Amino acid sequence: MRKIAIVTDSNSGITQDQGRELGVHVVPMPFYINDVMYLEGITLTQEEFYERLKKDETISTSQPSPAEVCGLWDNLLKEYDEVVHIPMSSGLSASCETAMGLARNYDGKVQVVNNQRISVTQKQSVLDAIHLAEAGRTAAEIKSVLEAEKLESSIYITLETLKYLKKGGRITPAAAAIGTVLNLKPVLQIQGDKLDAYSKVRGKKQAKRVMLKAMREDLEKRFPEYVKDGLMVLDVVYGGNREEAEEFREEVREAFPGFEIGIDMLSLSVACHIGHGALAITCAKKVAV
Repeated sequence: MRKIAIVTDSNSGITQDQGRELGVHVVPMPFYINDVMYLEGITLTQEEFYERLKKDETISTSQPSPAEVCGLWDNLLKEYDEVVHIPMSSGLSASCETAMGLARNYDGKVQVVNNQRISVTQKQSVLDAIHLAEAGRTAAEIKSVLEAEKLESSIYITLETLKYLKKGGRITPAAAAIGTVLNLKPVLQIQGDKLDAYSKVRGKKQAKRVMLKAMREDLEKRFPEYVKDGLMVLDVVYGGNREEAEEFREEVREAFPGFEIGIDMLSLSVACHIGHGALAITCAKKVAV
């Protein structure tokens, strides 16, 4: 059986410690804060990030350098036969396309998965890759399975503030001002490779109701067979507001009895565009090995 190395990036929400426990290699995503580079989970913690965000410091995302990515692959291929690299969605970052270009120089020994996922849905792909590798699948077979199931997931997310959507140019300053006065909370969705508007409601409480209703519709209409077979995984994801997320997880448990409900932190590359206090519910199909 071929020895397969699994690589992902910190957009998956997998920390360096969790990566070591899982036997997964996690590439830290770089951030620039006031023109100084930091690495997620190495030189920049979640707590530090949100403190800097609250102070309105200038924060921008970047992608790992080609030299860093190739250096990791080169080292892994001294010990492993093949590498499966699972970056964040190509629709949300150029890092996937960059990795795919670099992999062309590795004669098929490095397979880059473009399965259009991020955060805990990306994390589920990593867990699936581990199980597929343990089942004896080759790197190319793992890539094929994960990309074939790329749309078998769903994310609904609401925000505490419109400030960061305004800063990113996703809404106009006038719309942000009106929304703040009226306490409007957008509900956004990620299904595939894009972050899209789903709904707009008054207050966080109503936003959570909308997200639960949307998730119920997905499970009943998009994924009924997977639910029946016990293959759907649900998670609550949060941006710095753990206590609120724990409370929401109880609501999710009541709404979806019989499901194990995970809880995870939002990756910083998403958080810097939507701010502190974001709350999400996600589902993803796990691969039946």
